[in-house]
Amino acid sequence: MGLELEYGHGQTPINEEEKEGLLLKHISTQEELNEAEQLNIEEAIEWTLSNRFNAKEILSEAFVRELHKRMYRHVWQWAGAFRHSDKSIGVDWKQVLVKLRGLVDDCLFWVDNQSFPEDEIAVTFKHRIVSIHCFPNGNGRHSRLMADVIRSHVFREPPFTWGGRDLTGKGPNRTEYISALKEADRGSMVKLLEFAKG
Repeated sequence: MGLELEYGHGQTPINEEEKEGLLLKHISTQEELNEAEQLNIEEAIEWTLSNRFNAKEILSEAFVRELHKRMYRHVWQWAGAFRHSDKSIGVDWKQVLVKLRGLVDDCLFWVDNQSFPEDEIAVTFKHRIVSIHCFPNGNGRHSRLMADVIRSHVFREPPFTWGGRDLTGKGPNRTEYISALKEADRGSMVKLLEFAKG
């Protein structure tokens, strides 16, 4: 029996080739996959908490990939590898590296020059990296953890709460989150900032 996935509002489907990268062959449902991924993500969070990183280390292609790898390495063979297919969201897959390098350079400039408030820098980075959609899956969770790492390691503030609830399933919290992302797509970070801190 193959892996049967149910996608919530705003979640990007993975293709059949990407599904082949599942390392845990006993998993067959969305619930089992979510549980396995969450355990791996908690391990990645622990790694971020037990290490010290500076802005230059965090705002690099290497760190972006390493964080994704640590979040999903026990679940997906392609953890930490950029996608090789186009999705319903994100840049053309051949542009991922170029756009990511532009983003990390921009963010280093924002940090060095205090271009706007610290929370806005972290949330703007989150919004832009999820818009690039670097990886086959896990981009939303990865982008939120990147924002938390920027906030905690660069600005020495506690991680965001992101509404205080699970955003992987269906429900009002995810709907509010997607609405905030769509407003950010239109150029206003207000709702996304409020959601991150709420």
